Amino acid sequence: MSFLTSISSPPQINSLFSSPIFSLYRFYSPLFSSLYHHKRSYGSGRIIRELGFLGDFRGKGRVTSGSMGKQKGGFFCVSSPCGSRGSCSCSSSNGDEFESEEDEEEVDDEEEGARSFCVLPDRWDVLGLGQAMVDFSGMVDDEFLERLGLEKGTRKVVNHEERGRVLQAMDGCSYKAAAGGSLSNSLVALARLGYKPIGGPALNVAMAGSVGSDPLGGFYRAKLHRANVNFLSEPITDGTTGTVIVLTTPDAQRTMLAYQGTSSTINYDSCLAGIVSKTNIFVVEGYLFELPDTIKTIIRACEEACRSGALIAVTASDVSCIERHYDDYWEIVGNYADILFANSDEARALCHFSSKESPISATRYLSHFVPLVSVTDGPKGSYIGVKGEAVYIPPSPCVPVDTCGAGDAYASGILYGILRGVSDLKGMGTLAARIAATVVRQQGTRLRVQDAVDLAESFAFNLEGSSSSVSSDVGSDHISSL
Repeated sequence: MSFLTSISSPPQINSLFSSPIFSLYRFYSPLFSSLYHHKRSYGSGRIIRELGFLGDFRGKGRVTSGSMGKQKGGFFCVSSPCGSRGSCSCSSSNGDEFESEEDEEEVDDEEEGARSFCVLPDRWDVLGLGQAMVDFSGMVDDEFLERLGLEKGTRKVVNHEERGRVLQAMDGCSYKAAAGGSLSNSLVALARLGYKPIGGPALNVAMAGSVGSDPLGGFYRAKLHRANVNFLSEPITDGTTGTVIVLTTPDAQRTMLAYQGTSSTINYDSCLAGIVSKTNIFVVEGYLFELPDTIKTIIRACEEACRSGALIAVTASDVSCIERHYDDYWEIVGNYADILFANSDEARALCHFSSKESPISATRYLSHFVPLVSVTDGPKGSYIGVKGEAVYIPPSPCVPVDTCGAGDAYASGILYGILRGVSDLKGMGTLAARIAATVVRQQGTRLRVQDAVDLAESFAFNLEGSSSSVSSDVGSDHISSL
């Protein structure tokens, strides 16, 4: 019996709905349901052996890269309830001077944000732990990059002086400021997709990270709040908020320069532990591995997530980051991850594969170590891997304007599909591909409010008892089996 068939058997599903989580979520898919139930019952290690995801991989101790062959007090305290549990402190007073040329839907977001977090939920559908960075994005030509000695299509960590030099060169250019970061892009898209109770209850989405007490930190918190993502971390006193300069050329390629700021350390404490223990899906952003000693925080947070029965998702984030912190990645991916998001280059880097290896091969390989693997391959499509098999997802047609944020949007679609009960891997991937295409054909990294509503409504039929099963993809023409 295949993994996909075994997790959707009626006895298992019947037992799942006795869990407290399903008093809120009647529409979760068999995939999410079974993962949640087994993990809650048996813990992170045993879930793998019980469901047969990885054979004996996790039954023989911790996974390491070798086995592959190759401070601050008051942090993580809730900051924006405004009902019986406190008063809202996530105002935009500090952020007004950074008000950007946002899309028109931001007006709607203010109303949404004011409603969403008047009373904090008892549990979060998704909690993300990641870098909180303010994005400065603008359109430039190749000559601009050459003049500054920047390699197109790369991501580079810069210091204060380098950031100032680039911003000075952009003086007179048109650019926008936004509460950015790869993870926040995914969380905002997910919050907008799940804002209305289409096919299920409205989703509760939150983020934890590190911002300074500077105006950019206030801007970041206010923008996320307006987009229905509750930022749960208190600002670091006298800290400076990180920034990312995103330079997009006419061919839709983006070059990114990241300045981490002085508030780049994320510490584990009882407040963070309490938040993690009340989430259903815990997402770890790969860019965090760049921060000093953050691996210790990630491990402890993942251990708490395992104890509380949450699924753990990891974003690969960046090839150079993987190469610099390979062992740390595999410490998390190999021992804790239930879901992995990567593009084809990142997947190959995690496998130590050469550029000649296909993304299908990387997807298959990684799916022996992680129950659900999502690998995007740009305009060629994407793959969802499970136990050595890769379901091919065709790309959703679009004329690309700005590819920045495509992978973030895709990840939001996978998470939304799991939470909303899309019943098969093909349907989940198709949803994710459409969301990514919607973002790619616009300027900017954020899924717009009306687009999110339209996408959610168009996929509502998947939430109304589709007769197809998650096992329907197994044995089909779209499976690339070992």
